[in-house]
Amino acid sequence: MEFLDLPQFLSAAGTVCLPGSKSISNRVLLLAALADGETEVRDLLASDDTARMLEALQALGVGVTALGGESWKIAGCGGRFPVKQAELFLGNAGTAFRPLTAALALALAGGDYILKGVARMHERPIGDLVEGLRQLGADVTYLGNDGYPPLHLKPATIRPGGSVQVRGDVSSQFLTGLLMALPLTGETVTVDVVGELISKPYIEITLATMARFGVVVERQGWQRFTVKAGSRYVSPGVIYVEGDASSASYFLALGAIGGGPQRVEGVGRDSIQGDVKFAEALAKMGAQIDMGPNWMEARAPESGLVAVDLDCNHIPDAAMTLATAALFAKGTTTLRNIASWRVKETDRIVAMATELRKLGAVVEEGDDFIRVTPAALKPAAIDTYDDHRIAMCFSLAAFGTPLRINDPKCVAKTFPDYFDRFAAVTKAAPVIAIDGPSASGKGTVAARVAGVLGFDYLDSGSLYRLTALAARRTGVDWADEAGVAALAAALDVRFADGEIFLRGQAAGDAIRTEEMSAGASIVAALPAVREALLFRQRAFNRCPGLVGDGRDMGSVVFPRARLKVFLTASAEVRAERRYKQLIEKGLSANLDALLLDLKQRDERDSQRSVAPLRQEADARLLDTTHLTIEQAVNQVLEWSREAL
Repeated sequence: MEFLDLPQFLSAAGTVCLPGSKSISNRVLLLAALADGETEVRDLLASDDTARMLEALQALGVGVTALGGESWKIAGCGGRFPVKQAELFLGNAGTAFRPLTAALALALAGGDYILKGVARMHERPIGDLVEGLRQLGADVTYLGNDGYPPLHLKPATIRPGGSVQVRGDVSSQFLTGLLMALPLTGETVTVDVVGELISKPYIEITLATMARFGVVVERQGWQRFTVKAGSRYVSPGVIYVEGDASSASYFLALGAIGGGPQRVEGVGRDSIQGDVKFAEALAKMGAQIDMGPNWMEARAPESGLVAVDLDCNHIPDAAMTLATAALFAKGTTTLRNIASWRVKETDRIVAMATELRKLGAVVEEGDDFIRVTPAALKPAAIDTYDDHRIAMCFSLAAFGTPLRINDPKCVAKTFPDYFDRFAAVTKAAPVIAIDGPSASGKGTVAARVAGVLGFDYLDSGSLYRLTALAARRTGVDWADEAGVAALAAALDVRFADGEIFLRGQAAGDAIRTEEMSAGASIVAALPAVREALLFRQRAFNRCPGLVGDGRDMGSVVFPRARLKVFLTASAEVRAERRYKQLIEKGLSANLDALLLDLKQRDERDSQRSVAPLRQEADARLLDTTHLTIEQAVNQVLEWSREAL
């Protein structure tokens, strides 16, 4: 599985130009296809969801032309799709699947179509939309479980006029799909919403977008909507897609948590998207918010964020960001009226609760609410459930702890370069990586530099020594890659007061023997062991900073370290240093044997297939053969002043 490791962040500030809104993008594409005339769509979101919609329209015979950048030309078909038989794969794109289902079911001179998606799409309910379409005479058959995709749509005689009932308490996409397709009937049709309509702002987006294409829907509150006879879509010529307000929530929260000012451009006070009200929710938590017609900006409050108790029906997607922002608020945050989370890309209430608990938060969940009480955050690997919003939400937690995001590429659904944009406006806790061969003095230098700077210190070699020691104590052969890797993954290690503890007991000199040094070199050459210890090492990258020493600190563990140092000395000098250390500890030693062992270890470390010992191109070389420890420390500190 692919993953992305995030260090602990110090601050966030900058400006981000947002990608286009997914909700608006797919609505605009479909209405442009149903309209009379050609439409130039500008600032379209480039994502998996829009790609599925574009592919589907092309498969249906709609003229789709890329104009460069994020602009497309759509040749409208006036409600008559040229291709009358097709099988469409729509991935996990609800904003494509549900409206297309309605449009194809009610299209003029209908056709024979099969609509399917990924496994999760086949678990997302669509029965209420299908029932509404059947009330108008549409012929829709389930190919799997009743009430769920995949679907088979056949030509049917659509009954003119009348009224349709549709539930509003499961997904607003059912009502959106019906409303967008009703002008194809040519008759007056009224839709009555049964129950409480959730996600009302998304219906506002639907109505506003339909109006841009010439169809005005009459409404009575949120319970009755009427599309008049003779309504038809007409191209507006050129239409711009707003920036995505849900995506804005992550960066506004960054500003509120990480200091700011953090500005987003592409969406603001004049937006038609309900998720812009996320800014109001963030303000209730204490954040300082400013906005203009097409931008918003957030800063952290001087006294810190405070918990809220909020009805989130109006910001269902952006409300997820509040759940992770709650990790940094004083008190218990309760987010209510979020039942729609359960029928999204995954059951988001369960997923959010599960991952928040991994970080140490106390979480209570119900049918339509989640309650989050923050605690001291701890490093964790966050599973993302193939859900773009979970991946983006949890990136915020890196302001409290280093963490791992599994399957980070799932953000491609709406924001393919999210983590690049995230990195551009955040400042991570700095790392000084000191690599070098055994007995070169890197550990002593690194520890002293860390002490002067007030940074944490990581002796990565000790983790491999501890792994070797754990293997020896449990009878696992050092060459048993799977067995040693399992021990490394479950290694109970704690660094405190200058001592290293294994399973709660001080390891002391037990890991400093020549036997454990040799064992560390052997297990460090095992790829599975290095993989098991990688995140454990990266989890030390906390505020205010870290000095780490080892053999692959700058090449593998911390490739973006602010300062990389390759510290070395001649093999003869290193052997003499090791000899003196052992004698001072009252241990027996043979200088010639130590020299031979060091040379063999150098060869093994430099020739291993995984993370070999080498000087990185961007690392500073520090040869300590003729230097004292003080001179070496001062040189690294001088370089650090330039780099940090």
